[in-house]
Amino acid sequence: MSTATHSLPRTIGAHAVLLTYTVIALFPVILVIVNSFKSRAAIFGAPLTPPTPKTFDLIGYATVFGQGDFLHYFQNSLVVTVASLFFVLLFGAMAGFALSEYRFRGNTMMGLYLALGIMIPIRLGTVAILQLMVATGLVNTLTALILVYTAQGLPLAIFILSEFMKQVSDDLKNAGRIDGLSEYTIFFRLVLPLVRPSMATVAVFTMIPIWNDLWFPLILAPSEETKTVTLGAQLFLGQFVTNWNAILAALSLAILPVLILYVIFSRQLIRGITSGAVK
Repeated sequence: MSTATHSLPRTIGAHAVLLTYTVIALFPVILVIVNSFKSRAAIFGAPLTPPTPKTFDLIGYATVFGQGDFLHYFQNSLVVTVASLFFVLLFGAMAGFALSEYRFRGNTMMGLYLALGIMIPIRLGTVAILQLMVATGLVNTLTALILVYTAQGLPLAIFILSEFMKQVSDDLKNAGRIDGLSEYTIFFRLVLPLVRPSMATVAVFTMIPIWNDLWFPLILAPSEETKTVTLGAQLFLGQFVTNWNAILAALSLAILPVLILYVIFSRQLIRGITSGAVK
């Protein structure tokens, strides 16, 4: 009874802190979505109040779909994000399996070298990356963005996945080898299914910077054919006049894929984070 009594204030305090953090984190998102359904006057007059029958207005969404090619921008962002995630998870899992399974000279140093990519921002190499893309003729192509985002996401993916793959039972892998399974079969059929929570964690943490990035689309793919959602939203920003209805509507639409990803992978994400905390 005494232990339960003492743990109750701690539980209440922990939930209060988590609830406060959740409110702070979600407040800007909710504010953007709510104001995207309001008239311009209501946005500036009462930004914190929900839309009413008098202030409700879909002019922002009408402008987004009427001006520019937002669906094309959305498609570009989707192609870049999905392709980058695929390569990050595939190559990251392969490299993580190699580092955790095979012992060779320089194994530890190789892991530390790859981990440096987490600490060094890829934007520091923007000039060299741009020169490389110009030399290879990849400027204003989605391929350029996919290559950059794959390189950006690999260090974190390798670091996380290699640690999880070290926990996979050696007996299971050795049993597969005794049965005549190839290393690729062991990797795809035995190891990958056991590290799905960690892959979901990597996917979520990799997708958000890619989807929200403005830097590399602005530098490597600014043409109309290769614009992404974040770059397309800049159409409504002007030097003297800014269409806030359209910007808020575009941002609200851009939030949807991230929310859908969290809903789909929320259970796997929580399992991956908690199991990593226990280990």
